[in-house]
This record gives sequence, structure tokens and C-alpha cells, in this order.
Amino acid sequence: MTCGLKIESHKSKIRLAKFAASAGIYAGFALYLYKPHFKKFDPLQYLVVVNVCLAALGCFVLSRRWVAAFWGSLFAGAIYGFGPFGLGLSAYHPTVSLLVASIPWLFCPAAFGPKTKRQLKAAALAVLPFLAILLFFQITAHYRLFPVPIQTKLHLAGLASLLAPLVALERTMPLVSFYHIPIAALVIGFSMLLAARRFGIMVIFAVGTILAFCDPFFNVSPIIWLTIPVLCCSVLIGAGMQGLVLAGYADRKWVLITTGIMAVLAIIALLLATKYYDIFAGLGAKYARLLVQTAKMYMLGAIAVSVIFFMARAKLRIAALRWVILSLAIAVDIFLCARFITYRVL
Repeated sequence: MTCGLKIESHKSKIRLAKFAASAGIYAGFALYLYKPHFKKFDPLQYLVVVNVCLAALGCFVLSRRWVAAFWGSLFAGAIYGFGPFGLGLSAYHPTVSLLVASIPWLFCPAAFGPKTKRQLKAAALAVLPFLAILLFFQITAHYRLFPVPIQTKLHLAGLASLLAPLVALERTMPLVSFYHIPIAALVIGFSMLLAARRFGIMVIFAVGTILAFCDPFFNVSPIIWLTIPVLCCSVLIGAGMQGLVLAGYADRKWVLITTGIMAVLAIIALLLATKYYDIFAGLGAKYARLLVQTAKMYMLGAIAVSVIFFMARAKLRIAALRWVILSLAIAVDIFLCARFITYRVL
């Protein structure tokens, strides 16, 4: 009994250390992004800096339900809190960031609830984030505060930002994206989700996506519903990174398919860059430069995943090396693009 308590105490200390480390990393990255803008902030805007950290940390905690690896959860949180969608919402009233930060924490009771009659209770608890969004907009409407334009919703054309967020930002489109290289992990994450038949998560993802396309009701700006599928995809990216690291010889075809997808996206970005540069002047040249940067990121992702493919083909696990390759590639993508988005939005 004493030995079991010591082991459990040791595990608790490790979990606490990982939580503290992730909080410190997110806080440091938030300062890196927002410190250059502090001189023009009003007191309320500092709330955004705190809330992006809380959003990332909430996604980190939530992802621990499905992602065992620390680095997978760390990047899942970073994609949610500091992703194009989350940073893009900084253009609106600072209170919106508080709502975005609360969503992953509100999903935690459903994810980590008691195991007895788990499915029924989890289904009931999973409604909490949806109710929080409704309540938030009822309160803001009561005080005549409209933090997001009520007609802002997702259109099919807006899905283009999923593949080219930097270009979408210049065209003032909603940033429905997760950066470039994480798309590879998202592909693997979705395949794992379908294979595991996690129907509850699929339903939550589908409901949030459908509501984002709908017309507003109860004073809720439809684009905010997109927070829920973005959170789901962020967790899937963390799981997908873990899947790529653990991929063995039998999984090599999925890794190869993902490599091909990244290479195709890089080629498409280059072709679009050529089109914009040849047809349009001035503004088109700017789009072309951004598309070239997009192609470089996808090519970097293709190279990183192809290395993992050849390792899997050669039956070389070396998980630490795979984490280094994936983490460095995604970190470069996040650092470069997040700074660009922050300067454009603020």
C-alpha cells in the first residue's frame, strides 16, 4: 500500500511538473508575440495575453485524455491558443478571448468525468461549452456589448484559409486554419479518430461546424461556434503527432499518403503564386510572396514526414528523433506565422 501511494505521488509530481512547464512555455510565447504591441494596448487588451495562455493550457489539459506524450499535448495547446483562428479573434473585443479560453476547460468534466455510466454523463456534460457560448452572448447583448459582429459566419470560400492562412489574412477572410505543417498531423489524427470510431467527438465536431455556417440566432455570432471544431482538431493534431512518432512498418502507407498530401499542397501553392504574380500587379505580387512562403512551409512538412516514412520503412523507431523532427518543423511554422498574424491583427 505504501509503495502504491509513493508511485501515485511520484506520478502526480510529474503531471504537475508538465503542467507547470507547459504554462511557462505558453506564457513566454505570449510575451514574444504581444510585447511589441504593449505600448498601444489599453488596460482591457492585456486580458487577451492572459486568455491565449489559458486557452492553450486548457487544450493541453483536455488533450491529456487522449494524448499520452507531453510534446503532443504541448503542440495541441499551442495550435488552439496561438493558432490562426484564436489569434484572428484578437481583432474583436478582448472579452471574446475569455470565451475562447473557457471552452476547453468546460469540456474537461465530460472528458475526465466518473467512469460509471460514463457515456450518458459525458453526453450531458459535453453540452456545457455550447451553453456557455449562448449565455455569454445573452449577457453581452443585455449590456449592449456586441464583441463580434453578429452576421460574421463561415462560408465555403472561407475554407480556403485552411490551406493558406497568411493569404486569407490579407484578404480579411476568417482564419479557419491550424498553420501548414500541423495539417500532416491532422490527417493522421482524423484517420485515427475514424478508426477508433469516436462517435461522440465526431458529433461535437459536426454540430459546431454546422452552427458556424448557420445564420445567427439568440444574438450569437455564428463564427464563434467554430471554436469547438477548432478545439477538436487541435487535440487531433496532438494525437496525430503521437501517431506519426509511433508509426511502424505496417503504418508506412498512411505516412506516405500524408507526405504526398503535403507535397501536393506545396505544388498548388507555387502554382497559385505564379498565377497571382502573372495576372495581378501590386497586390497580386504580395499574395504571390505569401503563397511562396506557404509552399516552403508545406515542403518543410513534406520533408519532415518523408523522413519518418523512411524510418518506418526501415523499421527504425527512434521516437526521440521523430519528436525532434516533427517538433522543430511545427515550431518554425508557428513562430514565423504567429508573429505575422499578430502584427496584422493588432
